[in-house]
Amino acid sequence: MSRKVEMNVVSAGWTQMELVLLFYGWEACDPAHYWGPGVRDSYIVHYIHEGRGTVYMGDREYRLSEGQGFVILPDTVIHYEADAEEPWTYSWFGFRGVQAKAFMQRAQLSLEQPVFTAHDMEIMAHLYDEMLQAEANSLMGGDVLQQSLLYRLMAALIASSPIKEDEPPPLLSTKETYIRQAVQFMENRYSQRTSILDIAQAVGLDRTYLSGLFKERYGKSLQAFFLEYRMNRAADLLRNPMLSVSEVAHSVGYTDPLLFSKMFKRVTGVSPKASRVRD
Repeated sequence: MSRKVEMNVVSAGWTQMELVLLFYGWEACDPAHYWGPGVRDSYIVHYIHEGRGTVYMGDREYRLSEGQGFVILPDTVIHYEADAEEPWTYSWFGFRGVQAKAFMQRAQLSLEQPVFTAHDMEIMAHLYDEMLQAEANSLMGGDVLQQSLLYRLMAALIASSPIKEDEPPPLLSTKETYIRQAVQFMENRYSQRTSILDIAQAVGLDRTYLSGLFKERYGKSLQAFFLEYRMNRAADLLRNPMLSVSEVAHSVGYTDPLLFSKMFKRVTGVSPKASRVRD
């Protein structure tokens, strides 16, 4: 059988959004086709449309078939292989985001349990085609539609979790709740003159402690996280040729365009004007 692969890249960069689709694809694998052992830097959900295969993660082996799937976790060694006689065909969806881990926790997908059986095979079977249709409508809000489909995937995974209907959903840890509140505050206030103290006060924590939570969760301080968030938003705005650099600066909370340019180059490695030329 001739191997067939389709790959669609949506976003290639890191983002501090709650959840963002990076890429998606579909593959009819050759017999015994494999990937790994290796690691990826994002979450990637695979759904099996037909055939069989095996996933190796940690010290466990999972034999999967149609209607089942698995998630690749960031920086976690994984190896997976198509069956030699009935190789699987699967679609996949890669994503990141500050709440990606929380969604996986709600779906009970983890290193200890990286596989699932679809609660609604109809939704999972057509999600890839719907992504393609949304991409074809990119001039009419297709990117927004693709993002909504990513949330539909999250809902389908949560519905497929082994929790019984009469059991309450797992709660976010207190630390995750504080981080989520801080990120939501940043999303609402990044265009204004907002300090780290403002964020900490909105959450109700000491700013040093809150910064420590971000360092523990993301490997960077709250200040560095907020700066990257603003510059990512600025990078998006700079793609609009109708906006001047000064207008973009004001749109992300900087009254001084020169300071904005300095911060933008510190985060991205290029000046705002050079960023436009590169794009």
